[in-house]
Amino acid sequence: MCAHTSQIQKVSTLEEQYQVKLSDESQRELFDHPSYHIIGFTHAQMLIIPQEKPSVLAAATWGIAPESKSVDELKDYYKESRKFGGGINARSEKAFDHFLYKQSIYTKRCIIPVSAFFEPHDHECNKYPFVFKPNEKDFLSLAGIYTRIDNKVTFAILTKEASPLFAKIHNKKNRQPVILSSEQKKDWLKDDLNQDEIQGIIKTDYDENQLDYYPVSQDLFHPKTNSNVDGILDKVEYEELEVDY
Repeated sequence: MCAHTSQIQKVSTLEEQYQVKLSDESQRELFDHPSYHIIGFTHAQMLIIPQEKPSVLAAATWGIAPESKSVDELKDYYKESRKFGGGINARSEKAFDHFLYKQSIYTKRCIIPVSAFFEPHDHECNKYPFVFKPNEKDFLSLAGIYTRIDNKVTFAILTKEASPLFAKIHNKKNRQPVILSSEQKKDWLKDDLNQDEIQGIIKTDYDENQLDYYPVSQDLFHPKTNSNVDGILDKVEYEELEVDY
């Protein structure tokens, strides 16, 4: 499950890299502020590139919700939905038949640009967070789906079965986010993709040679500790860990 991300680059860097423009200029200062640790279950606001308007960066709430809900119902919906994941992630294997995902997979796909994301490694009943980040670029492009509820957008990150690398790190649930290559970014937002073409993008493995990954502070998982600090991206050595990194 990908429930922890980081986005520390300026909006202008996002705009340049993805050839897009921020849809609401009044939000530039908000999103220029670095977010070293974004927790999905807080239903934070993040920037996405939506299929319906792939020339913009739009603010969206992390946690996909049905379009039958109203904005006023979202708070209660998120509280209730925590028992089945809070809409933070969407299993790509269910994308075409799940009551919620199938509304979006053809016409409301999105790209979620992140500077990094975190996954847990389980060792002797303890969790050790690992960060994954690009080793040459500023961003990773995560694949997602979204819904529109009145004037709000809600989204989820698509996940799939873990590759050998991610299975080694995320060794309990064996899942990973769908990461798009540079070539796949434009294809992902095309309007005329059929099911086989969408699944083909999802199933294509990302070149993991383009990723750096290592353990970080366990403060990441401590709710009473402020982990939204630049040091949360620093490498921490744990002698007890047997995994190679």
